[in-house]
Amino acid sequence: MADKAKGKMQQLKGKGKETVGKATGNDRMKAEGKIDQAKGKAKETMGEAQDRARGVDDSLRGRKQ
Repeated sequence: MADKAKGKMQQLKGKGKETVGKATGNDRMKAEGKIDQAKGKAKETMGEAQDRARGVDDSLRGRKQ
């Protein structure tokens, strides 16, 4: 769950950077924002996969969520 939340926050930070970069004409900041968004999405996806794997592990062991 923590990776998903961190990923969302990184995406938001990246979107902010990209927006400021567009508004100020700063191509470097705009690019950094896009990179942050991509990293955040990857982190969020990893967190989702971990959650699914944890659910499968729990179901194989007979635990209920």
